[in-house]
Amino acid sequence: MNNRTPSKLEYHKTSRVLDVHFGAEKFQLEAEYLRVYSPSAEVKGHGPGQEVLQHGKKNVAINDIEPNGHYAIRLTFDDGHDSGIFSWDYLYQLGSEKTEHWQDYLARLQAAGKNRDPDTQVLKLM
Repeated sequence: MNNRTPSKLEYHKTSRVLDVHFGAEKFQLEAEYLRVYSPSAEVKGHGPGQEVLQHGKKNVAINDIEPNGHYAIRLTFDDGHDSGIFSWDYLYQLGSEKTEHWQDYLARLQAAGKNRDPDTQVLKLM
């Protein structure tokens, strides 16, 4: 843990992107990305191998951002999910490892025959 504290958080409702500034470093984290990587037990499970693959979250937005002590924020998403507490260190990790996380997520979706679009169903016939 690096105990980083963001200097600024800025949510853009139209693009559904949360800008997280850590001094000179700035990460642009889409609401969908934050939702599918929520640190909640609903997403992460209660131990290794218990993760629940999130799908159909392409159009999700953030309705509310609340401070949680001096170390984190709680995000409320428009699909009702609000149980994830995003620590400063976790937000930094999501920003600094975004490319790897996103590619892993897309690969897991494909392997499961799932989709980012909530209005699309994928059927594997063979």
